[in-house]
Amino acid sequence: MKKTVLALTMAAFVLALSACSDKNTADDAIIATSKIGNITQADLYEEMKDAIGQQVVQNLILQQTIENEFKITDKELKEEVDKQKEQFGDSFEMYLLQNNITEDYFEKNVKSKMLQERLIDSIEISDEEINATIEDMKKEVHARHILVKDKKTAEEVLAKLKEGGDFTALAKEYSTEPAAKESGGDLGWFGVGKMVPEFEAAAFALKKGEISEPVQTMHGFHIIELMDTRKVELEKTDEELKAEAKNKLTGIKFEEKIVSLLKDADIKIKNDDFKNVLEAYLPAEADKK
Repeated sequence: MKKTVLALTMAAFVLALSACSDKNTADDAIIATSKIGNITQADLYEEMKDAIGQQVVQNLILQQTIENEFKITDKELKEEVDKQKEQFGDSFEMYLLQNNITEDYFEKNVKSKMLQERLIDSIEISDEEINATIEDMKKEVHARHILVKDKKTAEEVLAKLKEGGDFTALAKEYSTEPAAKESGGDLGWFGVGKMVPEFEAAAFALKKGEISEPVQTMHGFHIIELMDTRKVELEKTDEELKAEAKNKLTGIKFEEKIVSLLKDADIKIKNDDFKNVLEAYLPAEADKK
């Protein structure tokens, strides 16, 4: 159930697929010829689409979404590119060769990182939020859940629990999590950073014995019961805990901002091959075309 927070380098492969779909190049344009057959633009596009297409389309959408909100001027980009090239010195050309990238691609990477830094700089985190997160970091919770695919089913399960239904039995009957057939939805003990943010926030906010309302994550809808909490000893200084808490909150708010921007952009995926590329960010919108 753990989710990887959006990586802070989105530019990988961001040009590869788009370069293959140049509108000025016909699909049957020949890239290579041989006695055993030709390789066309369409062949290359299909191969790259199957290999890295999902990641590229997702990256392109995320890049465009961030760039619509945070602007990088040509002057700012040139200054940063020149700065980084200067750091490489005489080894810059070797760096491009070793990574099999062009100078244009290098500049795209620089711009992508600058945009993300702008987004991060816009995030505000209060001392209260940091302190609350540190308190959560100093404890573990024992929880169980029932995972279903839609809100209607989640509400049906919740109603049965409120009527006195047995949590374990309902988990075995309804949960889409394979392990639930044996565990009854019991997740055991876990601390901060082990579950997806929405699930973790809901679980840590519950009181012992309390059952949550339906909680949506990229996996579906969860009904969570907090069974117990306990303190844990952390061998870290206050400054280390503060830095870790701030980093965690930055990651959460970074992703929340991305989700908000994606929703505002009203993105419609027209190609069925890529209809699920935003599922990690907009699970309810994954089938939107």
